[in-house]
Amino acid sequence: MSRVFRFSRIATLALVAILAGCAAAPAMRVETDPQADLRAYKTFGFFEPAGIGERGYSALTSDRLRQATREQLQRLGYTYAERNPDLRVNILLKVEEREETHSVPASVGRFAYRGWVTYAVEILDYREGTLTIDLVDAKRNAMVWRGVAGDRISRSESRDATDAIDTAVRGLFAPFPRTAAA
Repeated sequence: MSRVFRFSRIATLALVAILAGCAAAPAMRVETDPQADLRAYKTFGFFEPAGIGERGYSALTSDRLRQATREQLQRLGYTYAERNPDLRVNILLKVEEREETHSVPASVGRFAYRGWVTYAVEILDYREGTLTIDLVDAKRNAMVWRGVAGDRISRSESRDATDAIDTAVRGLFAPFPRTAAA
């Protein structure tokens, strides 16, 4: 086996491993108001009513999102305050049914003419979720930070979303600064 072939095979395997690793994590995007000093804020609270629907009660997913967000902000040194917080938190989870269509080469049998290829259409139905967390300066009523995570939702995540929620919220707050007091 030549060195060129061995290097090519190793490079291909490394590329596949990197792409597989990227595919496992949700796509995340964070935006920060350049004029805002996030370290200057000390307290946070949630917009009300948060997660409460027309029925007058909150959903389990909404409660878990609030709890995961609260845990991350407290880990970073921010204090929860129901009244007069420095930051107000708004959480939005959107789940959509999606469809993806692919054209794939199909076998035409042993009687096919040379160079003639037929294509089959493959349709994939899936669910895609987008989690958005906004932090709003309560005094100025201006958004100072936004984190967005989006990914396909597997059937197991649809049934028990706790791990997926925790992973997404933790990832969004990973680059978030600690408060000046922490």
